[in-house]
Amino acid sequence: MNKTYTAIAIIFTFMIYVIVNLCKDKEAIQKTNDELLGKIEQLNQNIAKNNQIIADNEQSKRELENQSLERQERINEQLKNNDCANERVPSVISNSLYNRAKSLRQSVDTSESTYRQYPKSTAKIHEIRR
Repeated sequence: MNKTYTAIAIIFTFMIYVIVNLCKDKEAIQKTNDELLGKIEQLNQNIAKNNQIIADNEQSKRELENQSLERQERINEQLKNNDCANERVPSVISNSLYNRAKSLRQSVDTSESTYRQYPKSTAKIHEIRR
């Protein structure tokens, strides 16, 4: 009978040990879970901020593109009846203007090039466009 009580005491002690370890594991898991949830929330906030920055940049880009188009239209309108604007430009000058414009676009344009390529020998002043 003494052996039975000893066995029951050992089993009871083992069960208490297992329950204590399970509680500790549960607390550790909860702590890790809370930390991860905090990091996820922080990442979500960063994503929202970055998305807003991207949207603002895209809006600014569209506004600048619209301004550029309006300016180009005004320039074209002003050059429409200008005889000088319809004169052929020597190749050396058109090549120089072309290369300068190309280098300026490459230094500020990070997207895929969407510019129209004109034959260098037939370039006219009013045809050099963005």
